[in-house]
Amino acid sequence: MRHLAYAAVLVVCLAATVPLVPVFGLTRMRRLPVLFATITCAATPFVIWDLWATHAGQWHFDGGQVLGVRLFGLPLEEWAFFVVIPFAGIASYEAVGSLLQRRRGR
Repeated sequence: MRHLAYAAVLVVCLAATVPLVPVFGLTRMRRLPVLFATITCAATPFVIWDLWATHAGQWHFDGGQVLGVRLFGLPLEEWAFFVVIPFAGIASYEAVGSLLQRRRGR
């Protein structure tokens, strides 16, 4: 079960943030081209750093805590991290903004 640890954390992050979209009516999150462009801009420098650091031996992933599928030396979960975490951050930020806007409208 330990090999599912990283994937499980990502699933929990998604499970906590995906419902924010319909609950708070986050229409900007539904503009997929903009969302994908934003995530790509956020992820690109970190993916480059991660690839470099991993290949240089400065960074590694415990094989016992990942699924074992690798792409360019990075575990599949690490690639997913660069999509899931920016999505969670954007959704959380938008939800808080929506909540504050609703409170101001009262």
